Amino acid sequence: MNSPHDPVPGSSGAPRATDWTTTPITAELLRGALDLEHTEHGVLPHRLPARARAQYSDGQLAMAEAQPSGVRLVFRTRATTVELDALRTKMAYAGAPPRPDGVYDLLVDGDLAGRGSVSGGNVLTTDMATGATETRPGPVGTVRFAGLPDRVKDVEIWLPYNEITQLVGLRTDAAVEALPDRRGRNVWLHHGSSISHGSNAASPTTIWPALAASLGGAELINLGLGGSALLDPFTARALRDTPADLISVKIGINLVNSDLMRLRAFTPAVHGFLDTVREGHPTAPLLVVSPIFCAIHEDTPGPSAPDFSNLSGGTLQFRAAGDPAERATGKLTLNVIRDELNRIVKQRAADDPNLHYLDGRDLYGEADFAELPLPDQLHPDAAAHRRIGERFAELAFGAGGAFTAERG
Repeated sequence: MNSPHDPVPGSSGAPRATDWTTTPITAELLRGALDLEHTEHGVLPHRLPARARAQYSDGQLAMAEAQPSGVRLVFRTRATTVELDALRTKMAYAGAPPRPDGVYDLLVDGDLAGRGSVSGGNVLTTDMATGATETRPGPVGTVRFAGLPDRVKDVEIWLPYNEITQLVGLRTDAAVEALPDRRGRNVWLHHGSSISHGSNAASPTTIWPALAASLGGAELINLGLGGSALLDPFTARALRDTPADLISVKIGINLVNSDLMRLRAFTPAVHGFLDTVREGHPTAPLLVVSPIFCAIHEDTPGPSAPDFSNLSGGTLQFRAAGDPAERATGKLTLNVIRDELNRIVKQRAADDPNLHYLDGRDLYGEADFAELPLPDQLHPDAAAHRRIGERFAELAFGAGGAFTAERG
């Protein structure tokens, strides 16, 4: 574990003797988490409630929902130095170089004021060929931010979107107080795949939903779940039961790349998912978003298969392993899903004027793929995340968008 006075790469300021205030990390300091589990080390934010987690013990889902995408510590303080102790679980792949460290972003009154990482922690290694996993334990680390403005300010520490993060301790050189939940802003609840989770974004505040929320002046709750946007009923119930003013669900890519269902099951599953969300949010603006452009699956069904040809060089790519002829038997492609989602929303909107549809290719289309290709054929890079976030903000939060339209 780092010493409390050792700086962390990416943090600012020189170490100095400090009279610390230690503040317990409780739910009132956290935004974006639906549950908080107490562990032997501290607290572990979850993005699905315990009841949902208990209904299916899938390793991919467990990893995704415990990675705190969109989760942040939020407080008001006069502190000029902030230290956060955390125990991370970092992902690794057998035969591939180590992945970059997860990033913490610190905002002061909404503006980026520091960026850093923690060292140590656990490493969860997956063998992509066999699916076997192994965890190597490691120590708690510390991320340190110094040189902050000497005035009362609102501070947000956004946690890494790609590392399971147990929060161990929060120290500051001045007292901390909790902030109101909303601070006058609408709460936007979003669900999607690994692209919404963060995929290859540069940092937690630059994943596309965080960028869109910032531009739209909304408080984000991000239920982007890597590999796990599969129309699960327990996820629909989590959306139903979470207070929110604005809701979006991005449906499609995980259903194709997991080859989970056929069109016969897809259509009623979408209706059921939306029915459940509407039970808790009968009149909130609800935006259904279809998949962004993904060349390998536009007209070729799944599953997606890993391409290990350059794994030792650090690049894991994917290919479509399905047969286009199988569309005739109901296998899903992205174009099939877009057409059906558009039809479903038009049908339902006759009785639900607050239901809207957005074609994902308006966020990232074929021309964007030519300019900013998906590095692994599935996930956008940092530049594409920014483009998607900016376009979503314009199309959903902008004039005439689903989130600004007058409610029916």
